[in-house]
Amino acid sequence: MPSIRTSHSEDTVSMTYPPLPEPLVVGVYDNHTHLDSALWVPEGESELLDYREALDKASSVGVRGVVQVGTDVASSRWSAEMASREPRMLAAVAIHPNDVPALEAEGTLDDALAEIDELASRPRVRAVGETGLDYFRTDDAGKPAQMRAFEAHIEIAKKHGLALQIHDRDAHADVIATLLRVGAPERTVFHCFSGDVEMAQLCAEQGWYLSFAGTITFKNAPVLREALVATPRDRILVETDSPYLTPTPHRGQTNASYMIPHTLRLMADTLGTSESILAAQIASNTELVYGSWNDEPVFVDAAADLPPHALA
Repeated sequence: MPSIRTSHSEDTVSMTYPPLPEPLVVGVYDNHTHLDSALWVPEGESELLDYREALDKASSVGVRGVVQVGTDVASSRWSAEMASREPRMLAAVAIHPNDVPALEAEGTLDDALAEIDELASRPRVRAVGETGLDYFRTDDAGKPAQMRAFEAHIEIAKKHGLALQIHDRDAHADVIATLLRVGAPERTVFHCFSGDVEMAQLCAEQGWYLSFAGTITFKNAPVLREALVATPRDRILVETDSPYLTPTPHRGQTNASYMIPHTLRLMADTLGTSESILAAQIASNTELVYGSWNDEPVFVDAAADLPPHALA
């Protein structure tokens, strides 16, 4: 079966898309997606949805907008550029922690961070991320570089008054210790939250937000569902991390923002509330973190028709 692989990960996903779910009555936002994934497939060979088609499908099921997340200079540049032209998109920019050690070894990490700093000042860039620590794919030799980059991204977020989107894989204690030591931005989001009840409670005490992805629907994820229940409703967000982490019942197929209803419905069932009440709460939370999708002008011109490769 055809699959794709991003530059910052060894994860692969099928290129088979699930059918559209039943639309939500009350709309929400996908606060973490990678519509630029076609960047990592040779031009002309990608079977991924065009970003406009992906957004159209998402709109049709009640997804009001997305935060398009960069993982390196190229994808961050594309995210910032396209968010300035697409009213359903805001942008986050960063160097993914798994890319950091190689850049440090090449002597180009500081240049990359400087470009992220510049991009963070662009209209409709509302977050710095995804950044953080990943001890699953990075060995001990790469950890100092990851830490240096993480701290630099935190400072960029605070400098520009932006939210921070955290990538935390097998590094809970060090991520939290770093945020407490250097001072977390006012709006800090744990992307694809993977902790337990104790961690959820600690994050809530600090006022941090927890974003739940399709993983919470997996049969082997009772700890995540328990963490959701322990999280105050005003600190909950939802995401796809598409094209990865497709929720049940379509795990193994390609994820897309239009799959948000599956995750949100499982979350509502877990919390014992209606999907519309939870959707309204999450939509409000998301706008508090990233601002309105409508409060800055969007500049539409011919560049909006360019494929992702042309802007990388």
